[in-house]
Amino acid sequence: MLESMEMVDPSKVIEEFEAMTKDAERIQRETLKKILEDNGSAEYLRDQGLDGRTDPESFTACVPLVTHKELESYIHRIADGDSAPVLTGRPITTISLSSGTSQGKPKLLPFNDELMDTTLQIYKTSFAFRSREFPLGKGMALQFIYSSKQGKTKGGLVSGTATTNVFRNALYKQAMRALQSQCCSPDEVIFGTDFQQSLYCHLLCGLIFREEIQFVCSTFAHSIVLAFRTFEEVWQELCSDIREGVLSSRVTTPSVRAAMLKLLKPDPESADLIYEKCVGLSNWYGLIPQLFPNVKYVYGIMTGSMEPYLKKMRHYAGDIPLLSADYGSSEGWIGANVNPKLPPELATFAVLPNIGYFEFIPLTENPNHIYMDAKPLSLTQVKEGEEYEVVLTSVAGLYRYRLGDVVKVVGFHNSTPELKFVCRRNLLLSINIDKNTEKDLQVAVEEAAKLLAEEKLEVVDFSSLVEKDSSSEPGHYVIFWEINGEPSEEVLAECCSQLDKSFVDLGYVSSRKVKAIGPLELRIVRRGTFQKILDHYLELGGAVSQFKTPRCVGPVNKVVLEILCSNVAQTYFSTAYD
Repeated sequence: MLESMEMVDPSKVIEEFEAMTKDAERIQRETLKKILEDNGSAEYLRDQGLDGRTDPESFTACVPLVTHKELESYIHRIADGDSAPVLTGRPITTISLSSGTSQGKPKLLPFNDELMDTTLQIYKTSFAFRSREFPLGKGMALQFIYSSKQGKTKGGLVSGTATTNVFRNALYKQAMRALQSQCCSPDEVIFGTDFQQSLYCHLLCGLIFREEIQFVCSTFAHSIVLAFRTFEEVWQELCSDIREGVLSSRVTTPSVRAAMLKLLKPDPESADLIYEKCVGLSNWYGLIPQLFPNVKYVYGIMTGSMEPYLKKMRHYAGDIPLLSADYGSSEGWIGANVNPKLPPELATFAVLPNIGYFEFIPLTENPNHIYMDAKPLSLTQVKEGEEYEVVLTSVAGLYRYRLGDVVKVVGFHNSTPELKFVCRRNLLLSINIDKNTEKDLQVAVEEAAKLLAEEKLEVVDFSSLVEKDSSSEPGHYVIFWEINGEPSEEVLAECCSQLDKSFVDLGYVSSRKVKAIGPLELRIVRRGTFQKILDHYLELGGAVSQFKTPRCVGPVNKVVLEILCSNVAQTYFSTAYD
């Protein structure tokens, strides 16, 4: 892999991808066979009675569908030092931690060299298709990436967030150079222990190398928006650093200061130019192309829970295209974006048939219900226009693992399906017969936020809560908003009622009409509240590169709920169904 990553030929990568996807069914059978042969000695597979069989029919007949809960005890044994083949034939040496933002705590997941190889293959494939549409020259990338500390499990295994395990892998940086994606920031900044200092230095590095920046990226859209919101606050300080060649006193970590001082030289001409561009911008619109004149695109995961940040992303990017990154999870990768010109809202992901074995559980028209007798379909059995829950068998010991993701098959690339992410299957808001997903919440927020846009204001971030206890019967929805200004009470009251009306689920509407669900409550939180949530997550050892704002809080996320409730400044109740 090391040698091959030094010589990435996009046309050859595309040629190999085309050949593989023309025979996706055969490739899937071969992939499953290899996974089962490599891991046939694992206790988990032996207990299922496969007896060495590697065909899909025997595999699906013997091995049950599972969630993380069913595999948790096996993974904990590995983390605690059991070196026997528990889930995989070869010992697992690294444990990945999921983001933990939705469940209140991270999940432990096995990570191995084979999973790293699939990561690099996804990167290589999507880069090949991106470079065909947006050719890059010699230059750098402004990457807002951050690595948290790696620790040790009870059994002595290396552990860290999934992104940290990738960023710290020896193959990652070599791969990025091969893909013309070398980060303009030194390693000391990426691996710095203080996120705010690293963010400041990423921005400073970007400005130092502003003429060489070819694209701006991060793992998630949230990190890019956060970076440029921060720029709005510190841009004059950054200009001063560049003008004087003296690093801000806010950067105190010795290794980070030393690395930055090697890059920083007095450059009053550049400082003046950057200053003039910032002063000349109207409300920071088109900031990215103004700062980085040779940037081709902005890149990152922009689907699912990242969609709410697209409006602000477009504001900063101006005419620069937004490209959605690939589809995967902490458990493993699923597909690559081979249609990079599609806007993020329409982004599709072609499943790579050799990076795992995939099954799809058919869903009813309401994606929150599954047919009780629905049998999972293979990769090539799915139908265009239908929705499914993704089931993954990975190279790292997850067998028939239900990801909980709902996807829609929007077409086929040769014989492999192209998927559009729809939502997480688990319900976000439900009191009785109402069933609203994260996507439903997002749509409601977007509709109500249009009223703020008329006041030239916007929702910085949002979350929700189902309030249902003896003191507040019937139960009702609570929506938390952080806003970048101070709209009138009349506007906020109108926003509250609009939120309520924008939940169109029939169960919700009918329940509201008969007062089985109470009026929606809008709580406006103080500026910086969602930053406090991020800070809390970082204190737990999380990485910004993996952070997703929890869209619904409750008993599993008590600290986040406490942060939100203790920062409420104003409260409104809907009059939509009065």
